[in-house]
Amino acid sequence: MAEIHTLLNLLLALALGLLIGAERGWERRTAEEGTRLAGIRTFGLIGLLGALWTLLANELGEVLLGFAFVAFTGLLIISHSRQVRADRDYGITTLVAALLTFVIGALAMRGQQAAAASAAVITAFLLSLKPLLHAWIRRIEEPELLATLKLLLISVVLLPVLPNRGYGPWSALNPYELWWLVVLIAGISFFGYIAMRIFGAGKGTLLTGFLGGVTSSTATTLHFSRLQGKGLPPSMLAAGILIASATMFPRMLLEIVILNPSLAVPMLAPLLAMLAVALVGVFWLWRLAARKRDNPIEAPLSNPFQLLPALKFALLLALVMLATEALHAWLGQRGLYIAAGISGVADVDAITLTIARMPGIEANSQAAVGAMTLAAIVNTLFKGILAAVIGGAVLAKYVLPPMLAVGLAGGMTILLL
Repeated sequence: MAEIHTLLNLLLALALGLLIGAERGWERRTAEEGTRLAGIRTFGLIGLLGALWTLLANELGEVLLGFAFVAFTGLLIISHSRQVRADRDYGITTLVAALLTFVIGALAMRGQQAAAASAAVITAFLLSLKPLLHAWIRRIEEPELLATLKLLLISVVLLPVLPNRGYGPWSALNPYELWWLVVLIAGISFFGYIAMRIFGAGKGTLLTGFLGGVTSSTATTLHFSRLQGKGLPPSMLAAGILIASATMFPRMLLEIVILNPSLAVPMLAPLLAMLAVALVGVFWLWRLAARKRDNPIEAPLSNPFQLLPALKFALLLALVMLATEALHAWLGQRGLYIAAGISGVADVDAITLTIARMPGIEANSQAAVGAMTLAAIVNTLFKGILAAVIGGAVLAKYVLPPMLAVGLAGGMTILLL
């Protein structure tokens, strides 16, 4: 029985080596015979080699496997150096893949079949992504690379070292939770920016409005409002503003689901009602502009992540948390509504995150839902007024009616429920 188990492990090591070798052979399929560092047969043999050395190490000592790996690495380096001297330098990717294949063969013989198979599949898949990854690297710009590193800095490096306990009055300020919320919002905006780069923001006003709204509905509203009078239909600009504002409702729901799923169900009714009315308004405005040409509009693609705006948002969030806790302690349910109404003018995310994470808020879910809905209504109306002021009366007659209808839908839903 042990012999059969050993034989199966040897066959698995050979098969996994052949899998990686098939990808390497296909990638170099047009090269002349003898110019490859390693092909499908060689990789199969490397996997088998790793398994056999592991089998010997089990009998003669673990140090033997280490010496075998070092010797094999030296052999590959010598072979690669000969390729370089012959002006056939293909990089070290195949060399690293060969070392991985040796280790995968050893894992298979150790009885780690699942780990070995997973590693082989991932290796082959990653090797096959060369054209896609290189094309992506060519497209990425320096601000985007820096934005990715900054997002990783505040999430992977800074977040884990922050103290996870409350400070200040009512223990309202928890540095870890506060910064985690900043990372959450920064991440949503960052991936909205990535989606805009992938799908393209200039393929239509509605797509631009949607993708721009994921990043910042207020910035998108300002962008469209400033285009009024530049030859674009005001009804289409209003549609872009409205759909940018509509993205706020699913974003709020996502934040609530992440922080406090128990509030997600009662928040569905007002958020879906406002979203439905907003989408009806978008359709109506789009129909009004259907006879006119929809010129492509580029969304304002700014730096996807900056540390200063993140710090400003953290400060705003801390103030909203402190004010909300204070008003709730002093005025009870009315305090939540006051805090929501005030903070909703500037930002709906801050009050949503604050209320969703409040200890024991589930016991007062009605007040929580009412306050967050009020913040969404105030924010929607504020953006409508902002568009009307910047775009003038021509844009106002298209923007304000659907924005008012969205706010009315949220208010009526809360009153009815």
